[in-house]
Amino acid sequence: MRSAYEIAIVGSGFGGIGMAIRLKRAGFHDLVVLEKADGPGGTWRDNTYPGAACDVPSHLYSFSFEPKTDWTRRFAEQPEILDYLRHCADKYGITPHCRFGTEVTEARFDEDTRLWRISTSRGEFTARVLISACGQLNRPALPDLPGRDSFDGPAFHSARWDHAADLDGRRVAVIGTGASAIQFVPRLAERAAKVHVFQRSAPYVIRKPDRVYTAAGKALLRRLPGWHALSRATLYARFEARAVGFVKRPELMAPMAWGFHRALKTLIADPELREGLVPDYPLGCKRVLLSNDYYPALTGPRVELVTERIERITPRGVRTVDGVEREVDAVVYGTGFRSTEFLAPMKVTGRAGRKLNEAWRDGAHAHLGITVSGFPNLFLLYGPHTNLGHNSIIYMLESQFRYVLGCLRAMRGAGLTWIDVRPEVQDAFRREMRERLRGTVWERGCRSWYMTADGTVVNNWPGFTFSYRNATRRPDPRHFLAGR
Repeated sequence: MRSAYEIAIVGSGFGGIGMAIRLKRAGFHDLVVLEKADGPGGTWRDNTYPGAACDVPSHLYSFSFEPKTDWTRRFAEQPEILDYLRHCADKYGITPHCRFGTEVTEARFDEDTRLWRISTSRGEFTARVLISACGQLNRPALPDLPGRDSFDGPAFHSARWDHAADLDGRRVAVIGTGASAIQFVPRLAERAAKVHVFQRSAPYVIRKPDRVYTAAGKALLRRLPGWHALSRATLYARFEARAVGFVKRPELMAPMAWGFHRALKTLIADPELREGLVPDYPLGCKRVLLSNDYYPALTGPRVELVTERIERITPRGVRTVDGVEREVDAVVYGTGFRSTEFLAPMKVTGRAGRKLNEAWRDGAHAHLGITVSGFPNLFLLYGPHTNLGHNSIIYMLESQFRYVLGCLRAMRGAGLTWIDVRPEVQDAFRREMRERLRGTVWERGCRSWYMTADGTVVNNWPGFTFSYRNATRRPDPRHFLAGR
């Protein structure tokens, strides 16, 4: 196995595979994809819980350069998305560039050689360019609950689902009610004897306009590429319009909120249960969830919604602050991810021994969410301020692919060995983000995975996706320091 490359990519999800494809097509062939797992897929490889599916329509949640016309349903499920990524990696010749089972632990920029020295579980690599495609949703977050390690039965996070655990006819505690939980709770309710859903904060759950694609519909998309492009463009425009409510005019979310409350009253007849499912924050402040079977599952005889705060995990179950202990056979944590830490636990050291965790001690920041001052030739995909609440992240990733390619082409054309975004450029972008985030729905009084511990939103892009594409259309040479 070679140890020296021009470009090293960390991660093989949509970001890593897509970036590698674009690099090869642009003539950058000397690359390696370092992946800690045993295959590609990123979050769609890791999240194999029952019911795992996307909440963005399939035709938007795919690369523009590799359209798929035979999705089985409007909102694809995990196995089909994973198959699509594997197909892309194989079709475009990326799989031979992948080094699976290779976890990156540290990356250090060597100022003498102008190379990144990358320490991994399989030895050291060097690369002129380092691209992080780790994503924001790759490190499961477990709650800091007393006694969490004392439970006697199976206990696992939904992103590390224990398929060997027999949950049929068992009593199961589900802790958390986020995007994953609302998908697997209905599946658990079909097989478990009892499911206790421990809710800290009620989510907004609205109808999922899902459907199975007919054979005739798929044939039409396959035979008429223009029809597929039109379908994708229509979906994009429809979702993009929602940015106005999230970012510009949160009051425009009122009709959707009214529809939510009306649907909740129809679906949940029990007034006490319904009251427990009403969020105490504005719609959109946290991620809006899509499901057609979550609320019906909660009304079933084998499911209990628990809104009392958890006091501790015991060897036999879960005890709440009211003194009630619910004995269970298994605990499933649907408690999300450590989304604001980005490159952690990988240690990254830049120029003059600067540590990335120190540079980000008051919150992650990067120019356009891609480049970090003091860390030459380091590019982030799905970095700070590039997450969305209204459209497909694949669109954002493809904007970043083009920007990174622009930087690398400029370096190659000018014979440069390194570029580094100027600190004043990065600081100006950071101030712009803080100013534009004021007044958005994400800063309307809730705690979410978009925020750091001090309440600073560092994940989301405060605008339209087409405005981000315009901002990343081409790198500005004036924004960078450079050297040969």
